[in-house]
Amino acid sequence: MLTPIPKPYLSRRAFLYASLAGAAFLAGPKSLRAAELPRNVTALAFESDALLVAGETLLRSDDGDASWASVSAPNGGGILALATHPVRPGRVVAGLAKGGVAVSEDSGRVWEPRGKGLPDAAVIAVAVAAAEPDIFYAALRGDGLWQSEDTGRSWTFVMDRPWLADGERDPTALASVDLATGMGGIWIYAGTEAGLTRVPDCFCRWQDVRPGNAMDALVSGDAPPSEAPLPAGEPIRALTSAPSASGTLHAALPSGVWTSRDAGIVWSRTAEGDATAVAVNPANSNHIVAALNGGLTQSRDGGITWSALAVI
Repeated sequence: MLTPIPKPYLSRRAFLYASLAGAAFLAGPKSLRAAELPRNVTALAFESDALLVAGETLLRSDDGDASWASVSAPNGGGILALATHPVRPGRVVAGLAKGGVAVSEDSGRVWEPRGKGLPDAAVIAVAVAAAEPDIFYAALRGDGLWQSEDTGRSWTFVMDRPWLADGERDPTALASVDLATGMGGIWIYAGTEAGLTRVPDCFCRWQDVRPGNAMDALVSGDAPPSEAPLPAGEPIRALTSAPSASGTLHAALPSGVWTSRDAGIVWSRTAEGDATAVAVNPANSNHIVAALNGGLTQSRDGGITWSALAVI
C-alpha cells in the first residue's frame, strides 16, 4: 500500500504571497523582478511584432513580452542604437559604442559589420529612411550625419553636426519621418543635448521644427515659436515614429516620455520618469514601449496609460 505524501505546510506569510501573486496574474502583466531587468537599456526597437531590448545584453520577445530570449550581440562593443523597417522583416541595424554599424538580416541571430567608410567613432544614433528601407543614416560622436544607400556597405558624409544653443551638437537620436513636406518628401529629425532639429533629405541645412514645409523654413526671418516645445536644457535620448502615424513622434528625455501629434510642433508628457529609450510598434502606433526609471513599461493606447512589462 502506498504511503500518502504529506502536503507541505503553507505558512500564513506564504499563503499571503501566493494570494497576491495570483491576484497580480489575474489583474494583468506583472512587473519585472530586479534580477530580470535589462540593465542600462540603451535602445529599443520593434522588428515586426517582436521587441528588441539592448542594454548589457540583447533580449528579444516574440510573444508580446510573455517570454524573452537572449540574442547574440554584434562584435564591436555595446549597442547604442537600433533601427528597423516594417517592409524589411528580419533586418536590424545597430550602432556600436566602439564604432561602426552592424546589420542582421535574420532578426538578430547573425550580425555582419557594415561600417566601410565610417570614421573610427561611436555610432550614437541610427535610422532607416522612411520611404527607402535600403538607405541608412548614422550619427557619429564628435562628427556628423552619414548616409548609406546600400544597406550599410558603404557610407557618405552628408551633414555637419547641427548648431544649437551657441555650439555644435551631436545628434543623439535620429528618426526618418515621411511627412510629404521635405524637399524630397522625407525629414530626418535629430535629437541633441540642446534640443530638436531636422533636415529634409536634400541635406540643405538643419532647420527649426516649425509649421509649414521645407521651403517655408528656408525663408528668412525668425521662426514662429512652438506652442509647446520639448523642455529646454534636456538631452533627447531617443526619437521614434510609426509609419502608420508618421506625424506622431515620441521622445525619451530625463523628464519622461514626450509625444507630439503634429510632427514635433506641440509636445506633451505622456509618462513621467527618467526615460532612456522608446519604440513604437510599426503596425500599431498606439503600442509604445519605453525604458523608464530603470525598467520597461508599455502603453497600448498611445501613451494615455502605462503598465510594466512582464518576464516569465
